[in-house]
Amino acid sequence: VQLVESGGGMVQVGGSLRLSCLASGFTFNLYDMSWVRQAPGKGPEWVSAVDTVGGSTYYADAVKGRFTISRDNNKNTLFLEMNDLESDDTALSYCARLRGRFGIQTHFPPVLNEYDYWGQGTQVTASS
Repeated sequence: VQLVESGGGMVQVGGSLRLSCLASGFTFNLYDMSWVRQAPGKGPEWVSAVDTVGGSTYYADAVKGRFTISRDNNKNTLFLEMNDLESDDTALSYCARLRGRFGIQTHFPPVLNEYDYWGQGTQVTASS
């Protein structure tokens, strides 16, 4: 299993970024997927999740209305569109595979051991 994120970078506050996560080594369309971030000096923070077909999406309150999660199962790719970025969004952002169905077989939000594979992370920095 491999998850490879891309699309991070440095933008001004109010700017936008689109993260991608290319999955391989497993049947992508059988798993709910999630984005998790970790800011400097803080623990991991769940950001968003999507079900296997992209029909149901979930967001942390901190990003609701600004971020959009989606997936393209034909391309084995997970996305996170991030708009109106704030300085508090500065973090290493990870793509992660969930062990079970979000909110049904996992907690809402998931606890750490409910993820079974992680990417290497991509840095998102929003500066004023």
